[in-house]
Amino acid sequence: MKRFAQFLLVGLVLAAIVIIYDGFFILEEGKQAVITQFGAPVSSKTEAGLHLKKPFFHQVEYFEKKILIWDGDPNQIPTNDKTYVFLDVTARWKITDPLQFLQAVKTLDRAQSLLDDIIDGTVRDMVNKNDLIEIIRSSDWSEATMSPSTKELGKKPEMGRDKISQQILEIASKVTPQYGIELSDVLLKRVNYIESVRLKVYDRMISERKRIAAEKRSFGEGKKAEILGKVDRELKEITSEANREALGVKGEADAEATRIYGESYAQDPEFYAFQKSLEAYENALGSNTSLYLSSDSELYKYLKKVERH
Repeated sequence: MKRFAQFLLVGLVLAAIVIIYDGFFILEEGKQAVITQFGAPVSSKTEAGLHLKKPFFHQVEYFEKKILIWDGDPNQIPTNDKTYVFLDVTARWKITDPLQFLQAVKTLDRAQSLLDDIIDGTVRDMVNKNDLIEIIRSSDWSEATMSPSTKELGKKPEMGRDKISQQILEIASKVTPQYGIELSDVLLKRVNYIESVRLKVYDRMISERKRIAAEKRSFGEGKKAEILGKVDRELKEITSEANREALGVKGEADAEATRIYGESYAQDPEFYAFQKSLEAYENALGSNTSLYLSSDSELYKYLKKVERH
């Protein structure tokens, strides 16, 4: 009997050890768990700490509690105006209901594949319904924030890339809760033209740059003509003013000379007449000039006086 009691005690101790070892589990921060029994979900645990479960019967499935990243494969998608673009899309998501997630999805790889179908399909639908300008430009686009690669599109978007991303999030978020998943956001990470479209865009960019250069040159030529016209007008004004002042000075000088000549003539009219005659002789006679004067000529009057003396 004593021996039986010892075996019973040992069995109880071993059972207690097994229960303690397999009857508890520790849930770490950033993790959440689903307890299953023979593969069927029983309950979920989301709070970190020590938790109980049935030894041997219950199994624990762990899932991430933090936000996870989904990256889609770049796809070539046509826009509403029949222009093909490459879109690289990313999203952030998390498991909000681990029990439902386990029942509907089971694994993270399966969740990634599921999000591929949901998000890629929604993105394709939204791109098909919108023109290229809505995909390329953001809703706060303006001339100040315009990039050279989008200027040739020539108008402001009605929605823009960010609002389209928000609509994609709203549509996709209506589907994911049934899988225990919540989408935090969806972003168009990169938008690029296909090769044929890219070459056309480059050609439009070159044409646009040439047009702007022509406008700048035309504006410069206009400014040049304006400046030259102003300079020419100012030069004419300065020249006219200088000529006016010169004529005024010359007139004053001539008047002064006339006054002096008049005063001199008044002091000795005979001498003045004689000097003027000499000046006339000098102007009339050259080195090879012969001059014949009549005896009653005014020029000969002073020569006769010289002969008398």
